[in-house]
Amino acid sequence: MSELPKTGREWHLVARPHGWPKPEDFALREAAIPEPGPGQILVRNTHMSVDPYMRGRMNDVKSYVPPFPLDGPMDGGAIGRVLASNAEGIQPGDHVLHGLGWREYAVVDGAHAAKADPDLAPLSAYLGVLGMPGLTAYSGLLEVASFEEGDAVFVSGAAGAVGSQVGQIARLKGASRVIGSAGSADKVKLLVEEYGFDAAFNYKDGPVAEQLKEAAPDGIDVYFDNVGGEHLEAAISSLKVHGRITVCGMIAQYNATEPTPAPRNLALVIGKRLRMQGMLVNDHAALRPRFIEEVSAWIRSGELKYRETVVEGIENGVEAFLGMLRGENTGKMIVALGD
Repeated sequence: MSELPKTGREWHLVARPHGWPKPEDFALREAAIPEPGPGQILVRNTHMSVDPYMRGRMNDVKSYVPPFPLDGPMDGGAIGRVLASNAEGIQPGDHVLHGLGWREYAVVDGAHAAKADPDLAPLSAYLGVLGMPGLTAYSGLLEVASFEEGDAVFVSGAAGAVGSQVGQIARLKGASRVIGSAGSADKVKLLVEEYGFDAAFNYKDGPVAEQLKEAAPDGIDVYFDNVGGEHLEAAISSLKVHGRITVCGMIAQYNATEPTPAPRNLALVIGKRLRMQGMLVNDHAALRPRFIEEVSAWIRSGELKYRETVVEGIENGVEAFLGMLRGENTGKMIVALGD
């Protein structure tokens, strides 16, 4: 067996951002790699995920997940190759999905690692279309929003990792109409021409409410919210009686330094008897086997398409994260760390 590495690089949060994070809020540091103990594995990360929820973990506030510590390694979804194993059922050479990203090497409890089959899909897909974002889309639409065949669906942030899957799953499940918003003409074109959305618009081109009413003149049954703010207000106006809203994210206000106004039309929730529900993907882990089976089959058949924006090198991890917050990615933002 070749000698195991002694040190590796990892990203630390060194200051809590006020508003938009800055590169100087982070530091890439060399750290010692401990040997794996009983039940543990040593993983060479090949890909790591950067996701919108990570911005919230940079604030020292009580939430559904603890904040990142200062001067310690951040974490997040990652996939890699096992170099050494003291865990039953996991062998060197296996590929595993785990939660200790933002670093080149990770010592992981075997119980917290899931094997990934590179023959089923490219490894990076386990961080996107077959990973947390994909399951978020699948469960948020089908379980939280109680999607039914014939529903008209509106998705904000529709060219992102979650939104692009929501729209395609809705189409594959028999939606009457699928509408998406995005932040550029190229993304709008992608939604319609590649992902099969019935209509899409650039939210920068004019008021969202007006563009949504034009795209869905008969109204919508489901709104999948990744943005919040103006998008949520517009969706409430266009929702039909007994419409449903899945609140997955509100990226429009993640970097706000002042409280943001609530939708000004919340009173419509009463008369329309709307249901609005927040979601966390971990609550829907029981759906994972069905999700993997169904979505991987759609990928193999070509019925469901996905994009990835890949940034090379751990040294560019923070810039990839900031680019994702700025909307520079199409599909899932991935950082490739090498083999």
